[in-house]
Amino acid sequence: MSLSPDWAEQIKYLIGIFAILNPLGAIPIYLSLMEDRRPEEMHRTALKAAVAVAVILILAVWAGNALLSFFGIGIPAFRIGGGLLLLTIAIAMFDARISPARHTDAEQVEAEAKNDIAVVPLAIPLLAGPGSISLTIVDAHQASSLLDKLVLCAGIVLVAGIVWVVLRLAEPIGERLGTGGLNIATRVMGLILAAMAVQFIADGMLELFPGLSR
Repeated sequence: MSLSPDWAEQIKYLIGIFAILNPLGAIPIYLSLMEDRRPEEMHRTALKAAVAVAVILILAVWAGNALLSFFGIGIPAFRIGGGLLLLTIAIAMFDARISPARHTDAEQVEAEAKNDIAVVPLAIPLLAGPGSISLTIVDAHQASSLLDKLVLCAGIVLVAGIVWVVLRLAEPIGERLGTGGLNIATRVMGLILAAMAVQFIADGMLELFPGLSR
């Protein structure tokens, strides 16, 4: 067994997790929820949300397999279910909108009445929702060594850092890109996510029904 991490898989995961977190697509909701808040409060919320995203996904790395075992769910079935979930999120991203699997209108109304939105609903489910957790659990299962999992966690911290930067600079980024630019970025991320979702479903089907490969 190789002691060096599979860098190709790690990079693929980082691209996938950034696509599904899609912090650029979350900017309009973030700004609407933080309207009339002081800059210091906005910066504090961005930091707390990024830390929460990292904690949630790192927990998925270490506890995901145990959770699946507890419910008697095999990885092939979880791949298919997770792939279908990712596909629904990706389809919503093609329309430059937030999928109900990540954020609903009821959650939006509730969030507008809250003083602190950093963890709920910003970190979860808007950013680190069911789709990103599913992707993380599957990739953690593929990690063949402790080093692979540690590198995976380091990658999560890196992506969470990018989320923090994007949210902290949400106002200038939103002004610079405009609605059109943010929508284009969301659609590109959706395309990447859709391709990954189809691959998830195909891999799961082949594991459940090996005869399909003949």
